[in-house]
Amino acid sequence: MPDHAVTLRDVARRAGVHPATASRALNPETRLLVSEGTARRIAEAAAALGYRPNAVARSLRTRRSHTIGVLIPDLNNPLFPPMVRGLEDRLAADGYVALIGNTDGRAERERQVFEQMRARHVDGFAVATAHRSSPLLAQAAAEGLNVVLMNRVADGTGFPSVSPDNELGARLAVGHLIAAGHHRVAHLAGPQCLSTGQSRYQGFQAAMADAGLAVPAGCVVFARAFSIAEGRRLGAQLLAAAPGLTAIAAANDMLAVGCYEALEEAGLSCPGDVSVVGFNDMPFIDRLRPPLTTVAFPHYQLGTEAAAMLLARMSDRLPGPAPAVRLAPELVVRGSVAAPPRPSRP
Repeated sequence: MPDHAVTLRDVARRAGVHPATASRALNPETRLLVSEGTARRIAEAAAALGYRPNAVARSLRTRRSHTIGVLIPDLNNPLFPPMVRGLEDRLAADGYVALIGNTDGRAERERQVFEQMRARHVDGFAVATAHRSSPLLAQAAAEGLNVVLMNRVADGTGFPSVSPDNELGARLAVGHLIAAGHHRVAHLAGPQCLSTGQSRYQGFQAAMADAGLAVPAGCVVFARAFSIAEGRRLGAQLLAAAPGLTAIAAANDMLAVGCYEALEEAGLSCPGDVSVVGFNDMPFIDRLRPPLTTVAFPHYQLGTEAAAMLLARMSDRLPGPAPAVRLAPELVVRGSVAAPPRPSRP
């Protein structure tokens, strides 16, 4: 083993070529510029010396690192791993590697991770942490950075995005409750600072209006986060404020799981007393008791679509206005919805 880091000059000296020729031969993008025999001799020299290309130095020369920064709000949320896998698989097909950063949903952490990735010369960003109003993304847009938004959108940035059709999905969920006979339907809404929370709330309102149903007082509450804890807290609040409600449309599956806990603590059953629907069809959500009726969309495809869009943007193959792809949602009917209970006789 050498007692110093093997350099490109060492490889060139062993192969009997100029360092520039060695560099071209060892770079997949320029290898065809070197004759087959010479390229083979250089590769053998590099292998014999244990040479490893300096990716940082190469990125400084070429201004390309073949890495993508991926910002995720919560890696503990089962929703995101399939998206990231789809993104990684599509990026890998073009020789890119993803750097994953978890932000815990905090703006200061998001900026810190974003700037650290920029310092590592990532070629672009896939962002699943977007708030509707985001100073960080506004800055990224002003600086012309390559960014694609996943699962959420941000107002006024002009970045391409891939997300489910959240309003349509909420309409499907609420429409299913109404078709089952529910008229007193509550909505446990997500944070309105997030596009997912806002558009699903709009879908709830639209479905109720289409059915000619008024939303009873106290039957809409807004979560501070898409979490089980918030679902439990606000589920209990709904049950106390609107004792006659027969169904809850939760803005995501985590909130719905919290509703299950609130119902159990109140001595009520799902769906015997209160039906519940969620949104996202997270992995393992069908293992709940009862299995959760929810809205599904293709998580893996969302990741692959986002990666393809980012690759196109980085290679200037995305002309015109930035596209906003909306993936079609699908209602998955399971056991958490039943007809409303009959009112007890006096």
